[in-house]
Amino acid sequence: MQERRVRGGSQLLNQEMEAHSSGFGRKRKREELNGEMKEAECFRKLPRRTLGLTEPAPFADELVAAKAPYVRVSMEEARRGTPEDRPVRVYADGIFDIFHSGHARALMQAKCLFPNTHLIVGVCSDDLTHNFKGFTVMNEDERYDAVSHCRYVDEVVRNAPWTLTPAFLAEHRIDFVAHDNIPYISAGSDDVYKHIKEAGMFAPTQRTEGISTSDIITRIVRDYDVYVRRNLQRGYTAKELNVSFINEKKYHLQEHVDKVKQKVRDVEEKSKEFVQKVEERGIDLIQKWEEKSREFIGNFLQMFGPDGALKHMLKEGKGRMLQAISPRQSPSSSPVREERSPSPTFRLPFFTSSPFFSPPPHHSGSHYTGKDEDD
Repeated sequence: MQERRVRGGSQLLNQEMEAHSSGFGRKRKREELNGEMKEAECFRKLPRRTLGLTEPAPFADELVAAKAPYVRVSMEEARRGTPEDRPVRVYADGIFDIFHSGHARALMQAKCLFPNTHLIVGVCSDDLTHNFKGFTVMNEDERYDAVSHCRYVDEVVRNAPWTLTPAFLAEHRIDFVAHDNIPYISAGSDDVYKHIKEAGMFAPTQRTEGISTSDIITRIVRDYDVYVRRNLQRGYTAKELNVSFINEKKYHLQEHVDKVKQKVRDVEEKSKEFVQKVEERGIDLIQKWEEKSREFIGNFLQMFGPDGALKHMLKEGKGRMLQAISPRQSPSSSPVREERSPSPTFRLPFFTSSPFFSPPPHHSGSHYTGKDEDD
């Protein structure tokens, strides 16, 4: 009977958590539709207790344990808001390999579950992770350090357990455990958070679609040759990259071929640009030539056309030439010349009759008298 109540209470708690989570999701969608992203608005309502805003979050094993008795708060009290000196202690654990925005968003949601939250993040060690999940890219120290620099984290637990025990929950005075609601199958269990959900301590968060550690590793594996060649070019040795001698030479050859191809592409681009400029220049020259040819043809027709200036000049010159060459015609009626009056008759006194001198002949109408006649 008691077990049935616990299961019924767990189901009710899960429904409440899902409603709260879905409400957060709906609110976020509405805000996105309004064109305003206010994911950090819930963080403004919280006291700025996070040391990560100015320095990395401290590690749990470096803090002094509290001596006050551990009394968990209920969900209603946590939602209503706890006193300033009694924040709701929320725990979120994970591997956090290649720490990315999906991890940060999950921790942000855990931080924003309640108005007054102290977020504790557990990071599993290398040995535990390699045994239960697989090999990691970052070692445990790198993963501890990456999580401690997240702004939403107040405390980091190193070497966190894979399965949460009541002793661990009591040691770290945990009120709620935050994780996505998808069953986490591992360590021979259908869901490692099953007992947390049944105890009413589970607070679900939302996964960020499109990004995960596995997706990032898949991208690296897919483009393995590109990254190997890039690192070889940056100075890494084949031994550091675990690349054989033959593959090293192959990658160098591929790099050389790619450089040649890139040069060919650059030449093609420059050739296309040159041809394009020549075409543009040719079109411009053709347009200018058309304009000049129209102007030339117009001037030619204006000069040599049927009614051009040259025809008028030739006509005018021809007329002047004909006028200069042809004599002037005599007038049809010449004026009558007036008769001159006869010259007066005179005689030279020293003229005498001489055989060598004969008097001028008598003209009609004139009278000449010599000295003999006068005498």
